[in-house]
Amino acid sequence: MQTPQPTLISQAWPASEQSKWIRMVVLAFVGTLLIAIASKIKVPFYPVPMTMQTFVILGIGMAYGWRLGGATVLLYLGEGAIGLPVFTGTPEKGIGLVYMMGGTGGYLFGYLLAVLAVGWLAERGWDRNLMTTAAAMLAGNILIFAPGLLWLGMLFGWDKPILDWGLWPFVGAEVFKIALATCLMPLAWMALGRKGGDAST
Repeated sequence: MQTPQPTLISQAWPASEQSKWIRMVVLAFVGTLLIAIASKIKVPFYPVPMTMQTFVILGIGMAYGWRLGGATVLLYLGEGAIGLPVFTGTPEKGIGLVYMMGGTGGYLFGYLLAVLAVGWLAERGWDRNLMTTAAAMLAGNILIFAPGLLWLGMLFGWDKPILDWGLWPFVGAEVFKIALATCLMPLAWMALGRKGGDAST
């Protein structure tokens, strides 16, 4: 199995053993803030407006790696579970566990699966070039939408137009976000000017 490689964030912000945990806590809270902001901003798109939430979550997975990325998304879900209005549509559509058990519950679980998978792939160098970045982002999106659609079907019944509700309106936006990440992640590595080192997340 390929040896894990340094993450983008560990290269951009190296840390000693003494400051490693401080860096991780800061990055986790900054990550949850970015996800919450991305969930609230709606960008005009066809056929429905899009948020940049999935882009930020998968970007965090790629930049942080699977451990710190997973911890960040768990913290974000924990913030939502205790009632902080960090999810899309909160507090208007409810807060806390009641919201999380609604129609978006499967997607929220998918966020965790996706960030773990994308972070693991990033630690194997998949965020270093166009093709593998696109493949990792596609895999992350599948891991978000699969449990999301499964939960919708279980919640509302498979006789309902589940794909029309939870997939088709968002395909175009997700393709756009995959393309954006495919360009940005390799460029970020190029900007750092190196692809190795001893730092790790």
